[in-house]
Amino acid sequence: MPRTTTKTKTAFFCQECGTESIKWVGKCPGCGEWNTMVEELKPTKAQVAQEKRGFVASVGMTKPQRLKDIETQEDARIKTSYSELNRVLGGGIVKGSLVLCGGEPGIGKSTLLLQTAHDLATKKVSVLYVSGEESARQIKLRAERLGALDEELYIYAETDLTLIERQIQQIKPQFVIIDSIQTIHMPDVTSAPGSISQVRECTGQLMKLAKLGGISIFIVGHVTKEGNIAGPRLLEHMVDTVLYFEGDRHHTYRILRAVKNRFGSTNEIGIFDMKEEGLAEVVNASEVFLEDRSHGLPGTAIMASIEGTRPILVEIQSLLTPTNYGNPKRMASGVDNNKVSLILAVLEKRMGFFLQNQDSYLKVTGGVKLDEPAVDLAVVASIVSSYKDKTTPSGDVYIGEVGLTGEIRRVSRIEDRVKEAQKLGFTRAIVPKKNLSGWTFPDNMEIVGVDTIAQAVKVMFSE
Repeated sequence: MPRTTTKTKTAFFCQECGTESIKWVGKCPGCGEWNTMVEELKPTKAQVAQEKRGFVASVGMTKPQRLKDIETQEDARIKTSYSELNRVLGGGIVKGSLVLCGGEPGIGKSTLLLQTAHDLATKKVSVLYVSGEESARQIKLRAERLGALDEELYIYAETDLTLIERQIQQIKPQFVIIDSIQTIHMPDVTSAPGSISQVRECTGQLMKLAKLGGISIFIVGHVTKEGNIAGPRLLEHMVDTVLYFEGDRHHTYRILRAVKNRFGSTNEIGIFDMKEEGLAEVVNASEVFLEDRSHGLPGTAIMASIEGTRPILVEIQSLLTPTNYGNPKRMASGVDNNKVSLILAVLEKRMGFFLQNQDSYLKVTGGVKLDEPAVDLAVVASIVSSYKDKTTPSGDVYIGEVGLTGEIRRVSRIEDRVKEAQKLGFTRAIVPKKNLSGWTFPDNMEIVGVDTIAQAVKVMFSE
């Protein structure tokens, strides 16, 4: 009898977003990038069935339970000595969690994780640092510079996940770092390391190790040109927490931001200062964002934002110039461009400012991104200041949401915002009038309530 052969099936996957296509196309139908489709082998039905059987065998057969009968216990978090990292993670590292950390090359991801590994090792927590990009000698040189040499810190330069699993079973670490997921591969998967299949399968296997063994695993992920973590979006859905390490390599300050967190808030940020001996925490974030503040110049305004659980004061700068083209430019950095266009429309309609012939550029200094409604009044102040070419009072801080009819609407946590401004020496706060009741005004601080942007502009530029 003729022997039957199994036909190998392949498909094309986008290296940027993970979109699957049965044939090669020049432009990805998912993300629109060019020349990102790569051919890979598709797993057969037998392989998928075998993987499911292996997963069931690993977790054991379970039965449905009544929700009220399930016993729970609050697992103690592993707290590091870095309060900024603890805050972003929701209070510390959760046992059995899988955390994905992304950021541009050279931004400081490996430095932060090596310092964290050193800190945990000093607390007698066994740590395994797996590097697929650097040799053990290279990591030793960096560890000597950071002073991260401990008995409980193990370094393993390997890319084969089966060998890494074997070492995890032998050492039994409580904390594992994989640097980076794009270099790790499984021998059973035929595609190259960093491909969609490899990244997906390796992350799935690491998730099983974390959940079944109660091991906290941090994996480093590369980013695309747009700043998103490379690989399929499924990668971010598989992990418990996604952290982004942001900042300009030409400046020393770095911002650690949680964009997904099953164990805490996604509004928290941690701020670090990159120094020669490693990353240092920034305790007072407001002083950082205001240290290069422009005094006596038009187009600037200070606002008090809430990032997670703490208030932060930042400077907003605007520049309006006559346009040379028919359609004026609208550019914004740090705030939503649509928000700026909306506020410009409100100022033109409600205040009578002729802005149709003005190019507008707006920036939030310090690299922080603001997406809360309370930023609106400060944006108004900076735009009007640039348009009138008049400076706003140096002791003023602006807090409030602007509606389409020009009204100033209430914002949350007004007392915390004003207290932070008072600590940094500000003498007057322009706030919504509806926020004036129910709290105690700080000493040596004038609180002015306004109902409309017309009242706010009158207070800003009163002689």
